[in-house]
Amino acid sequence: MQYDRVRATWPAGRSPSSTQISATSPFPHPARIITELSKIKELQVFPRAAVLAYRDKPVTGPQVGRELTAACVLSGSLRRAGNRLRITAQLVQTQSGHSIWAERYDRELKDVFEVQDEIARSISQALRITLSPQEEKAIARKPTESAQAYDYYLRGRQYFHQFRRKGFDFARQMFARAIVIDPGYARAYAGVADCCSFLYMYWDSSEDNLNEADTASGKALELDPDLAEAHASRGLALAMRKDFAGARTEFETAIRLDRKLYEAYYFYARTSFQQGDLAKAAQLYEQACHVNPDDYQAPSLLAPVYKSLGREVDADATRRRALQLAEKHVELHPDDARALYLGAGILCQLGERARGLEWAQRALATDPEETSIIYNVGCVYALSGEAEKAIECLERATARGDWYKGWAQKDSDLDSLRSHPRFQALLK
Repeated sequence: MQYDRVRATWPAGRSPSSTQISATSPFPHPARIITELSKIKELQVFPRAAVLAYRDKPVTGPQVGRELTAACVLSGSLRRAGNRLRITAQLVQTQSGHSIWAERYDRELKDVFEVQDEIARSISQALRITLSPQEEKAIARKPTESAQAYDYYLRGRQYFHQFRRKGFDFARQMFARAIVIDPGYARAYAGVADCCSFLYMYWDSSEDNLNEADTASGKALELDPDLAEAHASRGLALAMRKDFAGARTEFETAIRLDRKLYEAYYFYARTSFQQGDLAKAAQLYEQACHVNPDDYQAPSLLAPVYKSLGREVDADATRRRALQLAEKHVELHPDDARALYLGAGILCQLGERARGLEWAQRALATDPEETSIIYNVGCVYALSGEAEKAIECLERATARGDWYKGWAQKDSDLDSLRSHPRFQALLK
């Protein structure tokens, strides 16, 4: 029997998908286990975001599997006493509810990465999957020798995905701490580069951010030339310097090294959109959606690209899918401004203007001075027919960063403003 879809839930305390371990814990947890399993070509693994939808819900593993059409569900538990860990893991078949593999590990904290690798290998054996030499090598590779450095790295990624200036600032600090502990930690350098690239793009177009993105991404590649994340970060840094040919080479290298790396497709798609290559942007956003089907961002950005390409049917279907994902995310994270303002724009396009404006105001209330929020709330106003309010927001946003002008020139959310004199003056 071939199992092509596996659901990882960790640990199995109150429900199969509840978690008693924070996302920044240095011991085994969903993010790392899912990362290891994702390296196996024959497995399609649901991302960790999908796990959170079942938090604190009284459901069994097979129930979760049936809802997600997953062949198997991985659950587990962890106990810690000092530097000793006791980890249990179980793989259950959705259809029958039977356990097809279970194990207990009594180890020291320093062995955390070995345990995670063992779990991934054991699952592949239980599912009768033969690992290729490349997969064996990928699973055996440790991200760092330090559990503490790994802890800081995970904290950094958690802040990074808030997509706010404060989040990027905190993320850069966390990655920097990881580097202090382990100066050879390539992924941490890639994290620093990503933070600086986004800070340069949205908030602080200074030469310092540009240079640090360049230096950090170069260091990540120097430390680990085969690390897909390093090539993706390098591609983003080169795009900031408008070296689009170099960026394209790096993004395509990242995808070749890891076809399941969401950031490679997502960064490449954004860069293609900036260049005005909408067909390429659409293709890459589609691939990002396939790699991480529970993420609301890629489909939210794909829908307006479809619209600009005249693919109205695809645009409408993608909006509805993006809204479902954004609603699920907001239910779990009610103060996530990015989910709120992207969802607000979609609501307006689907005819739910009042609800869209409500979500926009909720996003703005989280941080009224956050430039990315101001720009996107401006888009919501434009979609809802409030031109003056839209332009007021856009003027505030573009005054803080020229990057927004380039994005606004291609942003289909702003099409209703194209003939407005104030908008034309803003773009000039």
